[in-house]
Amino acid sequence: MKTKELSQLKTRPVMATVILTAGIALLLVSAFIGIAVGAADIDLATVWNALFHYDRTLTTNQIIWELRIPRVLADMMVGAAFAVAGAVMQGMTRNPLADSGLLGLNAGSAFMIAVCFAFFPGLSYNSLIFFSFLGAAIGCVLVFGVSALVKGGLSPTRLVLAGAAVASLLTALSEGIAIYFKLSQDLAFWFAGGVAGVKWSQIAVVWPWLLGALFAAILISKSVTILSLGDDIAVGLGQNTTRTKLLSMLIVLILAGLAVSVVGPVGFIGLIVPHLVRYMVGVDYRWIIPCSAIVGALLTLYADIGARMVNPPYETPISVIFALIGVPFFLYVARKERRSL
Repeated sequence: MKTKELSQLKTRPVMATVILTAGIALLLVSAFIGIAVGAADIDLATVWNALFHYDRTLTTNQIIWELRIPRVLADMMVGAAFAVAGAVMQGMTRNPLADSGLLGLNAGSAFMIAVCFAFFPGLSYNSLIFFSFLGAAIGCVLVFGVSALVKGGLSPTRLVLAGAAVASLLTALSEGIAIYFKLSQDLAFWFAGGVAGVKWSQIAVVWPWLLGALFAAILISKSVTILSLGDDIAVGLGQNTTRTKLLSMLIVLILAGLAVSVVGPVGFIGLIVPHLVRYMVGVDYRWIIPCSAIVGALLTLYADIGARMVNPPYETPISVIFALIGVPFFLYVARKERRSL
């Protein structure tokens, strides 16, 4: 019965295969471009030589290995993480406007960063990553707890309302701490978002968790597809909807929580990418999730490249780039008649 239901969904597997294969190839080419572009322009031949014939005595090679490569890897990782988290959220809640912010992850992370700046100003960057993720987890738990206070509390509407309420509360607390302890400038820098300061040590901490969560999202993609048909249909097909939602939220927490801890509360990636992918490949999340990872990585990488080129040698915050794209897109989606995911 499940197979019959899924076979009736509108899907474009050929297009999805093209996106996956061509996207991976384009991602490799784009990575070279991302390594070359910056305040110090480096030609592609130098990038190639640095990758395969590293010479630590050359300044350009040091820039490539210590600054540019970690930055490009961070772009791809957080882009894929935000996009897949948004896709899972939209499928789970059947809400076309859902992204990681819906679970209070961004607000929770910002709140914990404000606490760290106010009370533990000497923390290392790695420690800030940990506390940022912890704040994202707190936000997620609060949203889940508020939603689960009543029977049937994990409905899409209650999740959205609980997420908005918790996010507003945590944002207000963050701003209050920032005003009282005069941290507005420090928090503004973090809120701007970006990957300029990412080092190999941060990459080493987050990549195994992100890779594992991406793989887990692909494994549950069939369940997310069934859940996107509605709770009644999912239950009728024998799915344990509560277990699927809990597992989905755990995956979203790991993906979006770690991404926020690395790049800051960058918005709209998880909103834009799943919509674009769904338009191209159909409504089967077995295709949407892996394609979203590729498209999200590409979009974030090119947004970061654009952020470096807008006003060189200064950098435009990556959140501004996504806001310029995301706000009109959000308004467009919000005005559309709601359709089945």
